[in-house]
Amino acid sequence: MQAPALTFSDDQAEAYDRLAAAFLGAGIDLAEGALTPMAEGRSSVLAVLGKAGSGKTMLLAELFQGLKAAGVEVISGDYEGRRRKDRRTLAILAPTNKAASVLRLRGVPATTIHRILYTPVYDPEYEKIAEWLAGTGSRPSVEGLTDLALDRAHAFYSQVASIPGALAAAGLKGSDFIKGWKRREEPLDVGLVDESSMLDERQFEDLHEIFPTLVLFGDPAQLAPVGQSGQMVFDRLSEGRKLILHRIHRQAEDNPILDLAHALGDDRLGFQDFEALVQEKARADDRVVWAERVEAGLMARSPVLVWRNATRVRLIQAFRAAYGAPEDALLPGEPLICDGIELPLKHRKKRIDLEARGLIKGAQVIYLGEGNRDGFARLHVVGAEEPQVSAASIIKIEKPDEEEPFIPHAARMGAAFLHGAAVTIHKAQGSQWEEVQVFAPDLYAAAQSGRSEAGVPLWKRLAYVAITRAQTRLRWVVRNRLARPEVPLSIEDLKRQPSPLALGGTSPSAAGDLG
Repeated sequence: MQAPALTFSDDQAEAYDRLAAAFLGAGIDLAEGALTPMAEGRSSVLAVLGKAGSGKTMLLAELFQGLKAAGVEVISGDYEGRRRKDRRTLAILAPTNKAASVLRLRGVPATTIHRILYTPVYDPEYEKIAEWLAGTGSRPSVEGLTDLALDRAHAFYSQVASIPGALAAAGLKGSDFIKGWKRREEPLDVGLVDESSMLDERQFEDLHEIFPTLVLFGDPAQLAPVGQSGQMVFDRLSEGRKLILHRIHRQAEDNPILDLAHALGDDRLGFQDFEALVQEKARADDRVVWAERVEAGLMARSPVLVWRNATRVRLIQAFRAAYGAPEDALLPGEPLICDGIELPLKHRKKRIDLEARGLIKGAQVIYLGEGNRDGFARLHVVGAEEPQVSAASIIKIEKPDEEEPFIPHAARMGAAFLHGAAVTIHKAQGSQWEEVQVFAPDLYAAAQSGRSEAGVPLWKRLAYVAITRAQTRLRWVVRNRLARPEVPLSIEDLKRQPSPLALGGTSPSAAGDLG
């Protein structure tokens, strides 16, 4: 079985061949670029494991191209046509919007797990347009839509394969054509899951139920989900189902950030030795910065990464003070983190609606301003394909030494948010930013605690995850100081047309009913 023309390392080529054999059982022949009959009742779970720089994303992207060339249909989560017996389906998944957006920037059409677990219910009249755009139906005649509007939808879809975006180009709102969300009933064929070290047992079981062929891509050096005793879902797979990728020096060459990450694998390395190595890298390469203070200007879009909650709260307060933010209100441009959905069980459909639109726990959000209705906020969901929404929101600002947070913005129920200028390293897992600030005094405290996770000193796991969040520059902050911002907060970098899926529409399941 031949791998693609791209030059693989030996371990990548072996993993590609093993995965190609698994796909053959799912009715996909990568070698011939063709679809074959499925092997009924066959189920396969494999894990591709490797540290940063080992080529996991490169392999995932090549697998996507091979599957697509073989005729596999990629399921995006925004619309799914009628199932045909002869089709084979693929979904590329990530636990968070930000992690999915990192893949999309590399040309891989990833979506979140929530968008695959729950599918939109389209109004039958407008579903005819979706079928036409997707190539499974003829051009429809829809009351209230002119031929010109349909032409606009078709032109949009030709450029960007998004059904909601195309319908928005025709002049429709999300509440016109999406009437709600339902739990997926039909299984899919192949699932590729990035950042699988973040998966908990419940998510893994959900995915295993949907995909007979499931491939997990993960980094065993990262932090396990809270409450899983340091174990990741792929740890319980047999050794024969784990495909290990080693570091590819060609990719990691001359990358001081990856060099620091891999240095943490040395059992003899202590915290002070590691800081000396950071200083050495900083003197030789401006991609690593030995910083005497936190930069407030960076915190608006790239949070400071910390270990302790007390540190997180203090840094958030310092950030707000530096920008002159009032105690009783938020400034447009302040970053937030979704802390979950505060809804009674009877509002399950509304919860699904919010989560499907990107407001899942851990989502990074930028506050844009007050919404048009009481208790609503306009928000930019970082990494979401349709980022700008309006939702019933409960925003909490924590203060040092105070048990109850201050709430400058509150609906009766809806999406809950904490401030996002600083986040714990656990919450940052799965995300990447161009430039990352790591608060080193917290990692020193973790080293002094003597704690370990799965036999590895906790500070090393924390440092590894924090360092590998940086795409181009790492700032290692060594003092508890904050540099004041040079310009005011702004949302100019986020200016886009409102999302066609904006919450708060007239749909019975829209967040507009949560106020």
